[in-house]
Amino acid sequence: MIGLGTIINSAAIVAGGVIGHFTGRLFQQEQQKAVNTACGISVIFIAVAGAMQGMLGIDGGALVSGRSMLVVLCLAVGTVLGELIGIERGFEKFGEWLKKKTGNSGDQRFVNAFVTASLTVCIGAMAIVGAIQDGISGDYSTLAVKAVLDFIIVAVLTSSLGKGCAFSAIPVLVFEGTVTLLARLVAPVMTDAAVANLSLVGSVLIFCVGVNLVWGKMIRVANMLPAVLAAVAAAYLPWTF
Repeated sequence: MIGLGTIINSAAIVAGGVIGHFTGRLFQQEQQKAVNTACGISVIFIAVAGAMQGMLGIDGGALVSGRSMLVVLCLAVGTVLGELIGIERGFEKFGEWLKKKTGNSGDQRFVNAFVTASLTVCIGAMAIVGAIQDGISGDYSTLAVKAVLDFIIVAVLTSSLGKGCAFSAIPVLVFEGTVTLLARLVAPVMTDAAVANLSLVGSVLIFCVGVNLVWGKMIRVANMLPAVLAAVAAAYLPWTF
């Protein structure tokens, strides 16, 4: 069944949010803050591992780094575009609308929880590659693995940030569902080089999400999302960075 992977992934996020909501009630405020910090540190290290995988290599038996200019240019171009469009503001407005429609107007943490969780589970190569596989051949294995990871991440985030995290299933459903439906059009664009660039820049953005979790909202990560598109486009340039 084409699209099953997106459904599984979205359901896993909701389930993680429900479990996180009830377990979070067991923690006092200081304990919730500690869990939030621990989650942020975990996200940072996961992101660093992904970024280093894309930037480090072995040359003649020596460890070398590269592609730093790719990261700089993609983030710079993407952030300028995102700031002009106002993506972060759009996320927040949608979060405010959800907060009212779901009867959570009194939850001051709802919007931040929704935006943070949405960025954490939407950014990355697994979402796009998995959705393409699902759309072309009905192979939902990649999205099933992602569902397990997202379940754990959202459960932990919800226990510390609040139930707004569970609603990150909505952008995941829309994003992965759209890619699945357009898979045959998107697949030729996602070459190995494009996926590698996407994974690298996506990991850097996830690192920024982790920074916000640990130190409070310091970076408007949503406004940096066009950097992912810039990373894919960079794979088609006649020179390398």
